[in-house]
Amino acid sequence: MSYSNVTAVDPSLNSTALDTSGVRPLWYQLDICEPSPYAFVFYYSVKVINLAIGTPLNLMVMWQIARSKKSDSSTSDIFIINLAILDAYFCLMSPIDMVNRMVLASDGVWYFQRFSYGVKDTAPLFLVCICMDRYVAVVHPVLFTGIRDNKIRAAVSVVAWCLILAYGLTKSILGVMSVNEIFSGLILFSFALMIFCNISVVWALRRSVAGKEVMHPVKKKALKMVLTLLSIIVFNYLPPVALIPFYSYFTVAHFRCRVSPSVFSIMDLSSSIEPLLYVSKMDRPAWMGEGVCCGLFAPIKKPQEVKA
Repeated sequence: MSYSNVTAVDPSLNSTALDTSGVRPLWYQLDICEPSPYAFVFYYSVKVINLAIGTPLNLMVMWQIARSKKSDSSTSDIFIINLAILDAYFCLMSPIDMVNRMVLASDGVWYFQRFSYGVKDTAPLFLVCICMDRYVAVVHPVLFTGIRDNKIRAAVSVVAWCLILAYGLTKSILGVMSVNEIFSGLILFSFALMIFCNISVVWALRRSVAGKEVMHPVKKKALKMVLTLLSIIVFNYLPPVALIPFYSYFTVAHFRCRVSPSVFSIMDLSSSIEPLLYVSKMDRPAWMGEGVCCGLFAPIKKPQEVKA
């Protein structure tokens, strides 16, 4: 069972009749879910959140990176802006998805819906790129110095987009089951690699200050950033990794009506949470203060020397 089996079910598989107002209920995908619609209500609430909050936040991330000076940029910015583009597209598909599910039930629109879910399925590829970039920068600084050229990261981004588009088109044209095993392998591999990279960075930063009473402000900021990234990865991607492989232990009704839509609603929230944490560290007027969140992908700037 994959993400697509619940969130992108074709209307021909199983659906209930229209209600008296002519509008399909939120849980129309499966007849057995009619008594327990709450997970689907949460699922659609996440869609509204992504549209209302995730879309402008991702646009702000793209704008911030585009206007930033070269001296203030991070080597991961190219991956961050690509992830923001991907998430913004997924957020903008929310109203089309909702209208088609509840009213239109158009077979043609389902192709576009499946493509958008295919794109979202593969979003962890850019998160992996960001984590790998930070891992090499902290754990292997000598190697990182030789590969700072953004042309390398641009080439990696092109390869990632080729894989994303191929996956999305396959899912759209051949159906959700055609990429079932690919998705399971992708999410497990991405989660394991991201956890390894971030734990390695935390270990390296902790070890670099062993025996010292005070951590350097730059390293302290880097440690907070990586711990935040690690928390978001666990929050958004641990549920599908932990629960989906054990779907056979749930009843069909419990898994499809409660577990699966809830789990992947949390995963979809990454489209709003990731840009929110980035935007929280954008430059702002002094009266707004420093903000309460540490930046997820904010660049690590060198402390400036104060001249007398």
